[in-house]
Amino acid sequence: MKIITVKYFAMFREHAGIGEEVLSLDAVTAQDVFEQTRLRHGSAEPISHCKVAINDAMAEWNSTVSDGDTVLLFPPVAGG
Repeated sequence: MKIITVKYFAMFREHAGIGEEVLSLDAVTAQDVFEQTRLRHGSAEPISHCKVAINDAMAEWNSTVSDGDTVLLFPPVAGG
């Protein structure tokens, strides 16, 4: 188990009902964090509707998460 801070933005914040939380997760990758928090908060958003950052750096879904990391979940940003 790892202690991970998860920060939610936009629709992910709405689903979670909070902006961030510290969780004890059995997660190896950013995708594991996404799936476990999605199930925790009953979100139906697919992973394709989300971008991820680890410790304020953009990351891929297969990026490894470590104990003490902060994972940010947010929708893709549209330019204009």
